[in-house]
Amino acid sequence: MRRRSAAMATGATVALCSALLTGASTAAAGTQAAPGARVPASAATWGAAEEVPGTAALNQGGSAQTRSVSCASAGHCSAGGYYTDGSAHQQAFVVVEKHGTWGAAEEVPGTAALNTGGGAAILSVSCASGGSCSAGGDYLDGSGHEQGFVVGERQGTWGTAEDVPGTVVLNRGSAAILSVSCASAGNCSAGGDYTDGSGAYQALVVRETKGTWRTAKELPGIATLNKGGSAAIYSMSCASAGNCSAGGRYYSDNSGDNQAFIASSRHGSWGKAREAPGTATLNTGGRAAIF
Repeated sequence: MRRRSAAMATGATVALCSALLTGASTAAAGTQAAPGARVPASAATWGAAEEVPGTAALNQGGSAQTRSVSCASAGHCSAGGYYTDGSAHQQAFVVVEKHGTWGAAEEVPGTAALNTGGGAAILSVSCASGGSCSAGGDYLDGSGHEQGFVVGERQGTWGTAEDVPGTVVLNRGSAAILSVSCASAGNCSAGGDYTDGSGAYQALVVRETKGTWRTAKELPGIATLNKGGSAAIYSMSCASAGNCSAGGRYYSDNSGDNQAFIASSRHGSWGKAREAPGTATLNTGGRAAIF
């Protein structure tokens, strides 16, 4: 699935930020753990990496990875990724840490019904408070098309995954949620991409209000920038409900040159995407993006 490499870049950034915030050395932060492993931090010292509890039973196909981790407070985190079942299908999983102890990983509720094509993964998790998180990713439907999904955790229990509202209308081929940010429990924003009627990838945004996801829409202004037909939001951050900033990449023309863009929402309304200021001067090689 084409988004796995992009999600990996995001996951690496999360690991580095966690190390710096907990006082761990950058050398420790740069050490790569095996796929599917996690490295918990306590005070200024990293503990020993361990296999995600429960994935040994789930991962019959021998390929699992943790794609995203978010912590609301010390020892209270949630994470997600994918594993391969006995039929060689990729399934999405989530796992919750409480009081410093990780519980058993579980298949994301509801994805078994959605993921008839056998290719699901959590690509982004964001936690506003302990046990209250939202996550998003993608799965393969019965026609082999990628579809975006979202799912919420409330009081430590994950709800049922659902298609991103509105993508049935927008998406003509492939869609995914690549970044989620929660300002408070049940109040989040997310971004990713979808394929429009002409086959071009466009950036999408969607907002969760009081635990309910609203209708996804194309990021305003991105179609004008995205002449080359490949745009996506890779990073989202919300300071308060409905007040967020996002960034990603678009193809400015058919030559394959890509440019970085930024966009902001105020009180739930997104302004127009624009090229990240200063990158036109810097990006002489035609390879810019915000991750």
